[in-house]
Amino acid sequence: MTRRSVEKSRIAPLQEIVDRNQTWPRMAAKYGVENPVPPWKTSLDGMCDALDRTACETTIPDFKERRDEEDELSATLYADLPYPENQLVSLAHSLMARGVIDEAELRQRLATIRERLEA
Repeated sequence: MTRRSVEKSRIAPLQEIVDRNQTWPRMAAKYGVENPVPPWKTSLDGMCDALDRTACETTIPDFKERRDEEDELSATLYADLPYPENQLVSLAHSLMARGVIDEAELRQRLATIRERLEA
């Protein structure tokens, strides 16, 4: 996969996340949370570490590919998101562009998370 193909493709559920602008600083302020680090950041770091160490699946980006795509997507499609939201959405974008996860699965996971948060 080339950087250009990843850079140009827009993915609807990810664009919806950007459009909602529900970033951690805004949500933390809304709910009175003082921790500047989102609770999901450690899971994101763990996922990136696991992906960086995988060597069994050719569709999974290696460390350099993942970081290059993250940098490119964070500077273009997801430039309006702060860090670490742009890192999270860039990773999802990269995995979806490679066919590791599809749009229906992402939408289902997002719905499950939203249900838990709103319970």
